Amino acid sequence: MTRQLERLRPHEIRAELAQHSLIWLPLGTIEWHCEHLPVGLDALTAHGLCLAAAHRAGGLVMPPLYFGTGGGHGAYPWTIMMPGPEQIDVLLARTAERLQAMKVERLVIFSGHFAEEQLQMIDRFSEVWNASGAKPRITATAVNRCAAAGMDPDHAGAFETVLMHAIAPETVDLSCLPALVEAPDTYDRHDPESPIWGVIGKDPRTVDLAQGSALLERMTDWLSRQST
Repeated sequence: MTRQLERLRPHEIRAELAQHSLIWLPLGTIEWHCEHLPVGLDALTAHGLCLAAAHRAGGLVMPPLYFGTGGGHGAYPWTIMMPGPEQIDVLLARTAERLQAMKVERLVIFSGHFAEEQLQMIDRFSEVWNASGAKPRITATAVNRCAAAGMDPDHAGAFETVLMHAIAPETVDLSCLPALVEAPDTYDRHDPESPIWGVIGKDPRTVDLAQGSALLERMTDWLSRQST
């Protein structure tokens, strides 16, 4: 059975939640991730990891929310972000309220977008909600908080490229980037003339994409334990 809540009929949802009263809510963005990665990477990564964790720990996964906030590069091409957390807070609150009405015990909010503003938003929301004593009990975390990842989190660099390739290899194409020998990275990464414009972190052209399987396993193991 799929863990994607939107693809299930009511009796299937009831059956799974009777075993594991747990919902996973992935958050992301539509955001420039250089030429080699999809613009929905943050949400796709969060959704893929939540599905992997749900297969291991139980529960069902909501469709990802693609509107994030923060990061300082909202004007990049194919980037659509909220100017602040207020609109996203409304969506989180309504989701939690409806899950409460349906007697869900636990909610994991997991963000693939980890700008400081986004992290502050999910931490503040979960803290306020949990302080009320209401169900579901919320855990909020993000892809950059896995100490066991073994790779430094980044933006469109080695970490996000390798992880995205492990989750959905068809979405990653390093051939869209010039070869290192042809175009050494002598530009500011925020300069549109840079061959890896927007990459903040280790150059993705220098990594072995096969590392992704082990990274995905470590991330899944960590995330599945956040539900307890």
